[in-house]
Amino acid sequence: MERPETETAPEPSPALIREAARRLAGVAERTPLLRSAVLSERYGLDVFLKAENLQRTGSFKVRGAYARMLELGQEERQRGVVAASAGNHAQGVAFAAQALGLPATIVMPVDAPITKRSATERYGARVVLYGESFDEAFAWAVQIAETSGATLIHAFDDPWVIAGQGTVGLEIAEQLPDVDTVLVPIGGGGLAAGVALALKEANPAVRIVGVQSATVPAAYEALRRRRAAAATGERPPRAEASPDGHLPTLADGLAVKRPSERTLAILERLLDDVVVVSEEEIARAILHYLERERLVVEGAGAVTLAALAADERLRAGARRVVLLVSGGNIDVDRIARIIDRGLYEEGRVARWSTLLDDRPGALERFLHVIAEAGANVLDVVHDRIDARIPVGRTRVTVTLEVRDAAHGAEVHSRMVAAGYDLAG
Repeated sequence: MERPETETAPEPSPALIREAARRLAGVAERTPLLRSAVLSERYGLDVFLKAENLQRTGSFKVRGAYARMLELGQEERQRGVVAASAGNHAQGVAFAAQALGLPATIVMPVDAPITKRSATERYGARVVLYGESFDEAFAWAVQIAETSGATLIHAFDDPWVIAGQGTVGLEIAEQLPDVDTVLVPIGGGGLAAGVALALKEANPAVRIVGVQSATVPAAYEALRRRRAAAATGERPPRAEASPDGHLPTLADGLAVKRPSERTLAILERLLDDVVVVSEEEIARAILHYLERERLVVEGAGAVTLAALAADERLRAGARRVVLLVSGGNIDVDRIARIIDRGLYEEGRVARWSTLLDDRPGALERFLHVIAEAGANVLDVVHDRIDARIPVGRTRVTVTLEVRDAAHGAEVHSRMVAAGYDLAG
């Protein structure tokens, strides 16, 4: 069904979400709701993962992109589409455009993950790299749309995009009718708004909590200001651009400097809370998914677990919790860095330096102490050049694999007892 190009699109609603679900049948996957035995036991709750990382294109974004593009008239389809995205919306638009036979141009920030850039191109879209943030890329996409006549497919500020993303909420309500708490990532707010509309209609008592990265907390700050204004009877302020929107974050898919008034209005009305998580907490959540759940999850998709782990308030009174895992598009080299960093923070990797006599046998004796303590040597680095190192001595830095933080402390104690002066 095509909408005449002059017809005004309806506002997001549960009815629009149900229509989007009908249109997406056979296009978007009905992703599984996986019970995490590990997390359920750890927190004494039933914890479920809504695995949108297993969706086509690796994230939920295909839902909204396809639902919106079905609304294009014939002339609009001929002119094609343009979008701005840090990666997941790009792939969703590119996939939908390929499926519908439309030309697509995607503007991505220059530091967009390589995985997402290459995947977008594989779906047949033309990729243009511009700007250091989503907002700068979006401004350039607007110019391209104005000069080319292509239709701009907004990543979140569009009724049909919000409705398409809301089909995730419909599925959660059907798969787990007695869910009492749902954690959902927030970037521009399209996913959270759609999910909240769907879930609150199915069960008004369900608690819905939005999660952002503390590095780019635009929606968190905007909602805090709006609710403060509402408490005093003032007019809700318009969203301001986050000054930190250009900063790098593991949750690059959430790095939006300014959410839209449309999404904020829905979130202010329907979200029960919004929390932020640190980069370290996101990294630990990604590592958990890899190691314990056997799932590849990007930073934006891992923020909900990061919040559940970090904020005791979210677990209080909950029985059945759904963590919305929004995507799994993450570069392999970033995974490697996260694994290294996560193991170090968990105390499973340790690194120390000491000065040794620069003569045969000194390093062997040092490593023998480590071996006797049951640690595994991952790396050894010698430094004789630093002017601060006395002549006849060498600084040796070792990176060790240990069982846990307690074992690391035991290894450290043994090395000190053997006469080695260690620096972290």
